[in-house]
Amino acid sequence: MKVLVVGANGQIGQKLIELLQNSSKHEVRAMVRKEEQAAAFKEKDVDAVIADLEGGVNQLKDALYGCDAVVFTAGSGGHTGADKTLLIDLDGAVKTVEAAEQVGVKRFIMVSALQANNRENWNNSIRPYYAAKHYADRAVEQSSLIYTIIRPGGLLNDAGTGKIEAGEKLERGTIPREDVAAVIYESLDTARAFHRSFDLITGEKSISEALNAI
Repeated sequence: MKVLVVGANGQIGQKLIELLQNSSKHEVRAMVRKEEQAAAFKEKDVDAVIADLEGGVNQLKDALYGCDAVVFTAGSGGHTGADKTLLIDLDGAVKTVEAAEQVGVKRFIMVSALQANNRENWNNSIRPYYAAKHYADRAVEQSSLIYTIIRPGGLLNDAGTGKIEAGEKLERGTIPREDVAAVIYESLDTARAFHRSFDLITGEKSISEALNAI
């Protein structure tokens, strides 16, 4: 399948792009905001498209044409205010869902945050971010898309271990971004992950074993 990665220039996005580019069963398109970012991907022979999550749905539809799946791993980042969190992490995600439905893209993977589904367990220091993720995830769940919502714990730049724990309600933990990208990749065509939402941290199971046990 051809996969559009929204937030391709982010750390998880870049690792996922690499996995998809080296895959024999998938193709990839990177969605970025800036011309220089698109040029950098094209230099690596990666199909790239420029679109802005603060723009209209039609712009996102143009980015999605010809794709079979979309992975939303974009974020406003930790250095912006609650306004950008609202516009990118919530409204940008919802517009991507709308665009996917209108274009006919069926598969949707959302990168969320650990326990975003459970208000009692939100991280109080970044509650606006958790609120944005909570309602963006709801929009995905209420859509017609074949979704998977992945809620990773604290993100690390350590090398991936390939060992994870996935479940409905996990204790706080961490996970390398490399492993998150690998879980996204495996989830694309793992039927057990369809219409599922789960927390994700480092654990003892292989990725395929953990996904097939959720």
